[in-house]
Amino acid sequence: MEKGTINLVKLCVGAEQVQDLLDWQASARAKGPDGLPRHVTRMWPKREEKLLNGGSLYWVFKGLILCRQRVLRLDEVLGADGITRCGIVLEPKVHRTAAAPKRPFQGWRYLETSDAPPDLREGREKEQVLPPELNRALAEIGVL
Repeated sequence: MEKGTINLVKLCVGAEQVQDLLDWQASARAKGPDGLPRHVTRMWPKREEKLLNGGSLYWVFKGLILCRQRVLRLDEVLGADGITRCGIVLEPKVHRTAAAPKRPFQGWRYLETSDAPPDLREGREKEQVLPPELNRALAEIGVL
């Protein structure tokens, strides 16, 4: 990631593991008109320039950051209720990260690059997924 970059972190509501996110993003409902996955949110990031300078959306599953997707752009999305929202357009590739504990919160939050968990080394993303409780315990003591 480049200097002057900021990231977002968001709970992956309704998903228990990264595969749930992958399955959702494979559906037509999760894609924008251009076929890219997007996440629609009520608030527009005020730090848009830094986010679009190589930033990613880090996903939280059951209290752990487990993956990220690079943010490609922000689109205006007009809801059926007439309210304009922010469509966070994401790179289709999901990068698995080291597990990092994250307390519950609402909406999304900024995540400084220095606080973001590192990506897993190439090939580790295919390893068997640990149970969430074990993953959380290992992350809390700094093993993962």
